[in-house]
Amino acid sequence: MTEQTSATRFLASHGVPFSVHDYEYAPGGGLIGMQAASSIGVDPACVLKTLVVEVDRTIPVCLVVPADHKVNFKKVAALFGGRNARMMAPEKSAALTGFRSGGTSPFGQATPLPVVLSDIAMDQPHVYINAGDRGLVVRITPVDAQKVVDAKVADISAPPAPAAG
Repeated sequence: MTEQTSATRFLASHGVPFSVHDYEYAPGGGLIGMQAASSIGVDPACVLKTLVVEVDRTIPVCLVVPADHKVNFKKVAALFGGRNARMMAPEKSAALTGFRSGGTSPFGQATPLPVVLSDIAMDQPHVYINAGDRGLVVRITPVDAQKVVDAKVADISAPPAPAAG
């Protein structure tokens, strides 16, 4: 393992098999998950982005969805009996999870949040999820990722609509 973070320590302490991979983190270069997929040479459907949202401004939730997908916030809200969900401010997310923006992981959070894993991710043999720092991901089976954080698996994302031609 090249780097220890609270996420990698969490996975190791739970006996979850994983490997660590780094990539060039370029915050001004577009979608980070897509950058990671390109950098490590894998299908974007295998690279999962980690987002922290608020349901009805009161319930913090961690979402893990394919990098090339859009989140359906109405479906996320409904999972928690809410009316709407929106992205949490980066400062608030960092205070809750212990991870700075661009390095948020569902593993090893300072305050463990409920995690929802996109059902689409479960179709992959392995996925890449943020390892708790910018430019760092873990390769893990989606089943292990789901089990170790007791994530709900749900239909919360879809690929973006094709551009009209």
